[in-house]
Amino acid sequence: MSKLEVFFDYACPYCLRGHEYLMELLPRYPQIEVEWHPCEAHPRPDRYGPHSDLLARGMYFAQECGVDLLHYHRRMYRAALTDRANIENLRIVSGLMVDMLDSDAFLEALADGAYKNKLAENNRLAWSNHRFSAVPSYRMGIKLLKSIEDIGVTRERLAGFLSDEDWM
Repeated sequence: MSKLEVFFDYACPYCLRGHEYLMELLPRYPQIEVEWHPCEAHPRPDRYGPHSDLLARGMYFAQECGVDLLHYHRRMYRAALTDRANIENLRIVSGLMVDMLDSDAFLEALADGAYKNKLAENNRLAWSNHRFSAVPSYRMGIKLLKSIEDIGVTRERLAGFLSDEDWM
């Protein structure tokens, strides 16, 4: 099994497109296991657009509860990019979880700061360690596929990255 690390932000339309490409391409590569690294394209205190930190931290809560992460991803992208929900409001974000998991436990955990360290680690990995300039970006073994700012990652570049056997 090979591990593909995916760095993304729920509030990023390029990340949504990259997610759709990845979901389309992954069935061709059953040997690839995905590790999700939600991060912030514009971490606080930057005020560019809405902050997606609650959605990112919530992914780890959902994962611990056994929620299907692909379902979680779809819902969070829709909330942030289609519905334009106030994703900086913990009560609103908690309300998105009602039929997925215990939304009260979700609210309590995130209010208590759960997964802040995990998000900070993902931000450090993305922006300092791997020096990505934008998301979505990917790592497999020692190879990186970096997003191009205001373009993202094309289906062709992602397919080429996934089919490159040098990472095996």
